[in-house]
Amino acid sequence: MELLPLDHPRLKQNNFDLLRLLLAMAVCLVHAYELSGFEQLRGLAGMLSAQVAVQAFFVVSGFLIVMSYERSSSLTSYASKRVRRIYPAYCTVIMLCAISFVIVSRQPIQDYFSLVWLKYVVANLTFLNFLQPNLPGVFEANKLSAVNGALWTLKIEVMFYLAVPLFVYCFRKFPRLPLLILIYCLSVAYAELMTFAAVQTGVNFYERLGRQLPGQLSYFMAGACLFYYLPFFERHVRYFVTAAVAVCLIHFQFALPLLQPFALAILVLFFGLFLYAGNFGKYGDFSYGVYILHFPVIQLLLNSGWFTGRPWYFLSSAVSITLIGAIFMWNVVEKRFLLRSSHYVGAVEPTEAKVPVKETARL
Repeated sequence: MELLPLDHPRLKQNNFDLLRLLLAMAVCLVHAYELSGFEQLRGLAGMLSAQVAVQAFFVVSGFLIVMSYERSSSLTSYASKRVRRIYPAYCTVIMLCAISFVIVSRQPIQDYFSLVWLKYVVANLTFLNFLQPNLPGVFEANKLSAVNGALWTLKIEVMFYLAVPLFVYCFRKFPRLPLLILIYCLSVAYAELMTFAAVQTGVNFYERLGRQLPGQLSYFMAGACLFYYLPFFERHVRYFVTAAVAVCLIHFQFALPLLQPFALAILVLFFGLFLYAGNFGKYGDFSYGVYILHFPVIQLLLNSGWFTGRPWYFLSSAVSITLIGAIFMWNVVEKRFLLRSSHYVGAVEPTEAKVPVKETARL
């Protein structure tokens, strides 16, 4: 049986914690412009791409979640780690918004806590955010009334979690590389078909479908592929990176949908695994908190009306409050649900047992 690179040295020292925080902040900055409409912030959307940042998240997930499953002693162990890492903070944000936003609602309290409110809670707690993205009377004067429009990716992330045991079973039973390539190509084909349908019919719903599964699976599979073939990737990293840069540059001018996901994966994992920047995880993992908090924070600031004509005060306030909230969320909620074997716990408790590989599989 082919040995997996579970003890590869680069898995012990990597930049994934820092990389994911930077990706989450990129999404935050782009949403600050898109939701506010401040022309002074347009440059943020020019320099950064929320879409590419989310795709990069899926690449990292493909690498780390598959690694986590391969290292897990059982399906129960794998499921426990995934639930502990993602759901406590997610549930906290959903309920915090649902209960506290009665203060900013235009509806009286008896109309706020209604069947619509209950539908919001149930739909969002089960990752079906699209069924009820709004709370009664909340953010109606904003450009977008959704409470937390960034959560759509969490639904996809959870579906990745559920699919990984099946994928890995197939990878063990059938030739792995051809199967990885097949799933990757089918994902790209689906996304392109939805894009074509949207262009031909003028119905944006097809484009939205293309951003769901299996349209995003190509990025996840690219990350998984580079995990399984990490030694080969390391030996030929210069050629991989050079080719990936060329593909991405060409993609800006002439779309290369079949190559772009894998090229992005190469660049993301190059920065994640090479050029080690230090153990950022010793401070905690604030990226998840930034991602799930930034949207409602921005919406609240816009709803207040305090920042009309003051875009830079708005931006600095949004970033500062989001970071403070993420640090608070990590220390009060997220860290308390981690297993004692987590490298985050070990980083601050050096006398405890540590795992040799960072299991940071999460968006």
